[in-house]
Amino acid sequence: MSRTTLVNRMTATLAGIAVVAAGLCFGGISSAQAAASQLPTVTLMVGGIDKQIYLPYQLAKDLGYFKKYGVNMVLSTEHAGGVGAEEAMASGQVDMAGAWYVHTIDFQMHGKKVLDIVQLSGAPGEREMCATGSGVKTPADWKGKAVGVTDIGSGTDDLTLYMAARYHLTPKNFTRIGVGAGETLISALKHGRIVCGMTTQPTVNAIEKLGIGYSAIDLASGKGAQKWLGGFWPTASVLARADWVKAHPKLTQDVVDAMVATMHWINTHSAAQIADHMPKDFVSNPLSTKAEYIHALAQDKGQFMPDGIMPAGGPKTVLAVEKLAGKIIKPVNLAVTYTNKYAIRANELLANEYEASH
Repeated sequence: MSRTTLVNRMTATLAGIAVVAAGLCFGGISSAQAAASQLPTVTLMVGGIDKQIYLPYQLAKDLGYFKKYGVNMVLSTEHAGGVGAEEAMASGQVDMAGAWYVHTIDFQMHGKKVLDIVQLSGAPGEREMCATGSGVKTPADWKGKAVGVTDIGSGTDDLTLYMAARYHLTPKNFTRIGVGAGETLISALKHGRIVCGMTTQPTVNAIEKLGIGYSAIDLASGKGAQKWLGGFWPTASVLARADWVKAHPKLTQDVVDAMVATMHWINTHSAAQIADHMPKDFVSNPLSTKAEYIHALAQDKGQFMPDGIMPAGGPKTVLAVEKLAGKIIKPVNLAVTYTNKYAIRANELLANEYEASH
């Protein structure tokens, strides 16, 4: 069954599931909650759970999908200065990580086998925000200027180097400065330390609201990634150690079932409907009002994959970026960095649920 056909057929099923999920979320102490205590527990740390690029994990829980598919999911988030989500997973502190696909390649470079079991996004979810009046339209305009990245060596740094190279700039032609995210990036842009900075929502909203910058380069959608990076660039995913996946095949499948159902739900619902199911402090905070959150999500919703399947060519594009950044120190076997088999089964399960309900 094709992706398009399957996605179109899921709408009715998901509407019904959402009703059940609402009962799970808002019914107070119930038999469903009591039953959940008997479910096997999985722990998953997210690389910034309140970021829009990482919204599917919390949404899956708030829709009741983890419980529906047999998992007591315990979510946590990484904190500035603390251990990263992918490192916590690799070291066994948590079972899974909500993090970028690229980490599977990084771990392989260091002899660790980490697997991407379901792909949630086909684009970085980032935007290059440039100072008002700077006139920057493409990476070629960075020549002789300072450009902000989260940290030197970070994913945003790699992407910045790659885009610059595509416009014939070398690291000697411009300066990269680590400015973090949120308020620190905003301050750097406002005070002229950088001409542009790569960031995500809600920081993008805050910059536009303050009138100090504009979105010059869109890496927040599949279309934008293809334009500026030359192809899909898979990011948000669920990562797990290969040995953990091998030892827990059913739990792995159950988690992927929940995430794939969530991706279909995202695809068939509006940004406003998604925001209504997210925690209040995620959608309304000092950087963004709920209305602004919804507006931003409506713009960037195209980054999310509708079926949890790795986009064709995506791993090769990521590898190309890593090679340019000088991070590939030995041959890479992309085939063992991800698998679609769990997502394929999850889509088949959703199709069967649809058939059974009709």
